[in-house]
Order: sequence, then structure tokens, then C-alpha cells
Amino acid sequence: MGMMKEFKEFAVKGNVIDMAVGIIIGAAFGKIVSSFVGDIIMPPIGVLLGGVDFSSLAFTVQEARGGAPAVVISYGKFIQSMIDFAIIAFAIFVAIKGINSLKRESEEKPAELPKISNEEVLLTEIRDLLKERK
Repeated sequence: MGMMKEFKEFAVKGNVIDMAVGIIIGAAFGKIVSSFVGDIIMPPIGVLLGGVDFSSLAFTVQEARGGAPAVVISYGKFIQSMIDFAIIAFAIFVAIKGINSLKRESEEKPAELPKISNEEVLLTEIRDLLKERK
């Protein structure tokens, strides 16, 4: 019975639930990114490359016989996946770079220092002199 109790504690921990939510959101976001790349980014790139559709490129290993389908190596789909990855990686790089530059701008603005009175300056000098004597 101890093992079931341990499993229950593990399964309902906040970290596991947070991870599950992250995975679900990530899968949904993956669909958005795939649509963005396939439906918005790739058509203009295809036009620039002369209308080449990489996903249709394939090498037939064995022709279809009777009821058996043809054995095909679809290297075009692999090339398309590599191009999609490169586009996604570049888009994320640009987004992160923009976010980091915004962070740097906010960090570079120095906070205004409080104005120091003459008494505080004198007290600071006295403190430093006392430290030197020790």
C-alpha cells in the first residue's frame, strides 16, 4: 500500500500538474507555429525558389504491386521539416533578441540616487577616517 500512496503524492504534486499544463499548451502552440510556417512563411519562400514543393520529392524503392502500396523514401518531407525548423529557430531567435534588448534598456536606466546633505557627507568622511585608524 505504501507504493500507491507514494504514487498518489507524486501524481498530484504541483510540479507534475504544472508540467502537464505546459505540455498541453506547448502542443497547442506547436500547431500555431506549424500553421504559421506552413501557411504564411513557406508560400512566399516557395515563390522565391521558383515554386519548388519540397514535400513532394521522393525516391521510389519499390513500385506498387497488386494491392501493396509503393515503398517510397520521402526525403522532400525531411527537407521541408529542416527548413521549417530553421525558420522557427530564426523567428524565436529574433523574438528573444528583441525581448532581451527591451530588458537591457530598462536595466540601463540608472535609478536616481537620493540627494546627500552636507551632514551626511561629513559623517561618511568621519566613519571612513575611523575605519582607517583601526
